[in-house]
Amino acid sequence: MKYTRVLLKLSGEALLGEKQFGIDYSVLDHMCKEISAAKQMGVQIAIVIGAGNIWRGSQSAESGIDRVPSDYIGMLGTLMNSVALQAALERHGFDTRVCSALDVPAVAEPYIKRRAVRHLEKDRIVICAAGIGNPYFTTDSAAALRSLELDCDMVLKATNVDGVYDSDPRTNPNAKKYDEVTFDEVLEKDLRVMDATAIAQCRDNKMPIMVFELMKKGALVSALKGEKVGTLIHA
Repeated sequence: MKYTRVLLKLSGEALLGEKQFGIDYSVLDHMCKEISAAKQMGVQIAIVIGAGNIWRGSQSAESGIDRVPSDYIGMLGTLMNSVALQAALERHGFDTRVCSALDVPAVAEPYIKRRAVRHLEKDRIVICAAGIGNPYFTTDSAAALRSLELDCDMVLKATNVDGVYDSDPRTNPNAKKYDEVTFDEVLEKDLRVMDATAIAQCRDNKMPIMVFELMKKGALVSALKGEKVGTLIHA
């Protein structure tokens, strides 16, 4: 394998599947099978998952909820998704730990870098929940930060499209796909694959990002082998 320890960023919205709210269990099962295939090849995996299937920040403007409590609601949403993913992975036979940036001892242990690294060394899957525990930071930023703290080889961002495009391929049939793109190009062209804070953090610390399609069977293992399955973002 080209990469031995990775940070997998999963979209909360992807968990919706065909539903309007919550979790599509067929999507959750597909995620587990892809992660299972990667684990069977000896890769250490940390995961950050969003909460777009439960709470979107844009909803706070409609409801009148301030940004800070809205972000905390989102963090709690990621914790709910993390516990659901943990249960599903353990049903597939993998020891999994949820490490939360917010203190919720009844459902998750606190995120402590040394403890999380030790879990990975013991071949457990680590799910990092509740972002970084502070408002005004997205789960993309959490994924970038955790990948650096845990000394990962790469961030793997699983999305609903098969890479990075110059415009939305779902609305523009002539959208151009990039096989490779630099961090500076992502920022200059406002490609919106991750928020600017996360991109800048990965750029400054030379942490590559692979963007690939979540629902494509075998895509995760192919990405771990270094094959061209999506878009590579690098320095």
